Amino acid sequence: MKVITVAAAIILNDQRQLLVVRKQNTSCFMQVGGKLEPNELPEHSMLREIQEEIGCQASIEQFVGRFETATANEPDHLLVSYVYVVSLAHTPKIDAEIAEMKWVDLEDKETQLAPLTTEIVMPWVKLFLTESTIA
Repeated sequence: MKVITVAAAIILNDQRQLLVVRKQNTSCFMQVGGKLEPNELPEHSMLREIQEEIGCQASIEQFVGRFETATANEPDHLLVSYVYVVSLAHTPKIDAEIAEMKWVDLEDKETQLAPLTTEIVMPWVKLFLTESTIA
């Protein structure tokens, strides 16, 4: 099976909504981020992709982990994702290959979301917010 390795960003707003983007000619919304260049560290890739896709400087708050899921747009591929919580320096705007950007609630059932978003990111964010509320 072919493997695609990416770095992906968890970006939340004050309403505890998740920022997702849809690339041109695709149907699924997913985390901001993208494929690693040869010999590029995941955190460098993610910061570069954030700049390219939504025109923002960003800072890494936390490394969440390395996960394996199905891909959203490439059949017969495995997606390996390095996932980080990041904060943005200013309001994001669509750039590069992004067709659409939106903030989704963690309980969103209407938006077509990538497997990484539904299987890993949303459950993690719900748990993280619950634990940070308790703390």
